[in-house]
Amino acid sequence: MAKTLHILGVAGLSVLLSFCSEKKEQGGDSAQYQITDKVITLTDGSNLKSRIKTNKVSEEEFNFDLVTAGLVKAIPNHYAEINSPFAGRIIKSFVKLGQKVSVNTPLFEISSPDYFAAQREYFDSKQEFKQATLNLKRQDDLLKNGVGVRQEFEESQTQYTMAKAAYENAIAAIKIYSTNPANMTLGQALVVRSPIDGEVLENNIVLGQYITEESEPVIKVAALNKIWIVGKIKEKDIQHLAKLNKVQVELAAYPNEPLEGKIYHVNEIVDEETRSIDVLIEVDNNDRKLKPGMYVNVRFIDKPQQVMLVSSKAVMQGEDESFVFVKVGENQYTRKNITIGGVSKDKTVVLSGLNAGDEIVSEGGIYLPQL
Repeated sequence: MAKTLHILGVAGLSVLLSFCSEKKEQGGDSAQYQITDKVITLTDGSNLKSRIKTNKVSEEEFNFDLVTAGLVKAIPNHYAEINSPFAGRIIKSFVKLGQKVSVNTPLFEISSPDYFAAQREYFDSKQEFKQATLNLKRQDDLLKNGVGVRQEFEESQTQYTMAKAAYENAIAAIKIYSTNPANMTLGQALVVRSPIDGEVLENNIVLGQYITEESEPVIKVAALNKIWIVGKIKEKDIQHLAKLNKVQVELAAYPNEPLEGKIYHVNEIVDEETRSIDVLIEVDNNDRKLKPGMYVNVRFIDKPQQVMLVSSKAVMQGEDESFVFVKVGENQYTRKNITIGGVSKDKTVVLSGLNAGDEIVSEGGIYLPQL
């Protein structure tokens, strides 16, 4: 069978020249190897023999371990930026920075002409509904006693229906602002209340300050006993998320005290610029180590599994695939394409393409031709 001499491309030209010069100095043949049926055979005098090292592949227990940066943020429905629903002047404050509050806890009081107008509308509609109710009852009694007029009764029904709708709308408008209409008096100031349980993170209340609906929030409240961390995972690593069962959060301030987290949600949209997706991790934060806006490291850890690990030096990269050189005889090697599943320190996980017991080139594969 014919044997052919492999000629290196431009990328290996300098290596080939160095080999040739070495052989010339030794007075031997300039051929370092021969190729037959995709098997590379080192020639007897090849100085590649001393450059190539091999070892056998075996299965090892491995934890998939992916580390990425994360940003701490408050859970949206546990966070509120609070302003006044009406333009007006702040006349009283009920809270201080860091204070814990519950739903409907008074935060501040504001004197607002718009709120007064809403109060008047409520009381006016209440009175009109009361009159419409009395008029309907009167027309109903007259009709039942044979002295009423059907048309007037029907008109009173229409007025009653309209008045009732206006009254119910006015009640709903008042309740939006956590005000009980039954306890409201005309002209009283609006008490703005907390919509959530939590603690006061920011308090920018200034007594006498005039604010509008477009003003910056004067109070920020958040429940921080649980918190979200937004971690970014590269597109190529998305496949591993379904199998991950543990998440550790590492803080620079507490290097030896990692926190446990769990994946809450994986975003469905890939960021076109970074080619990554956002992963939301929920973490208990009862001791308040995590602060919104803080940067942390997020470590995703898989269950231990038996995989084939090879030296990362053994893995070559072609145009569209990864490969290694497998030893098939004494000083004989062939290329084998592999599928890799991640890198851990100086080891690479091989998902397919190799069998336990295969002997591969662990060092020096760069000197062999890419078949």
